[in-house]
Amino acid sequence: MANIKSAKKRIKVTEKKTAQNKASRSEISTMTKKFKSAPTQEGLSNLVSLLDKAVQDNVMHKNKANRKKAALSKLLDVKKGSK
Repeated sequence: MANIKSAKKRIKVTEKKTAQNKASRSEISTMTKKFKSAPTQEGLSNLVSLLDKAVQDNVMHKNKANRKKAALSKLLDVKKGSK
């Protein structure tokens, strides 16, 4: 355990940010699973905004988010084409 006051504070801050990041990643994962089961344009736009916010908050790298967005939009196009 840290003895210095600033080190103790950093531990607290790190734990808080870790919890926020985990919640954000979990929400992205949940929405992705829902979208994959029933892809809609509205679901895609909600997921894209969530991914953009994750990038803005440094939860996810921008290239990873762009890769996910491309794959999800491709999935939506494939599902539309088959109907």
